[in-house]
Amino acid sequence: MNNKIIPKIIPWIIPIGTVIVWQIVSANEWVSTRLVPAPFTVLTSFYHLVMSGELFYHMEISLARALIGLLIGGGIGFILGIANGLSKFSYLFTDTSLQMVRNIPNLALIPLVIIWFGIDEGAKVFLVAIGVMFPIYINTLHGIKNIDAGFIEMGKMYGLKGWALFKEILLPGALPSIFVGLRYALGIMWITLIVAETIATSRGVGYLAMTAQQFMQSDIILITIILYALFGKVADLIAQWGERKALRWHKSYIK
Repeated sequence: MNNKIIPKIIPWIIPIGTVIVWQIVSANEWVSTRLVPAPFTVLTSFYHLVMSGELFYHMEISLARALIGLLIGGGIGFILGIANGLSKFSYLFTDTSLQMVRNIPNLALIPLVIIWFGIDEGAKVFLVAIGVMFPIYINTLHGIKNIDAGFIEMGKMYGLKGWALFKEILLPGALPSIFVGLRYALGIMWITLIVAETIATSRGVGYLAMTAQQFMQSDIILITIILYALFGKVADLIAQWGERKALRWHKSYIK
């Protein structure tokens, strides 16, 4: 029993320890409560935001931006990774250009994006899509190119070709690398979204943080930081769950 409980407790030692230290620092006023409000103050503000419905409204907007950007950018990255992994011509034709664009910090594109899309939703979704596209592209390409040639030959010996070969051999073989790219892209997604939501806007968790900054509401700012951390953790847990389900055949996931 203990062997099952301990692994579940260990990951929470640092977060819980951080809250305890935070409470001690606040209680002893070692740091001004205007700079670092007490945990109870943060919880009270959280409660008021929840009860007013304001928090869920801004969360819904941010999650929609993140999901749409992930679907667009991730889909493009996945398709390009597959195409360049399977076609030498496609790789030679597009990879150099993609690598050049990949090395441009996507946040440096903000002035140009504002000119293209204005300050509406398109700009924020575009930045998120650009941020997540390249991790998925690189890892999908890596996964396809590193499939054992012996498996491909074996599949062809059994009469697999075209879509059947892709479905039964190529895609399963590339999935471990694709999931690595997805998990990395999810982290980039939230980082990009935080900055994207600082562009003139009136909705989203980032807007909530910017408004709190103007009024020196450090408790609200801490709530938004914790929310982004929780968003990232939940997204990663979902990705891990999908990884375990999709890779049940893989030796690393066989119990």
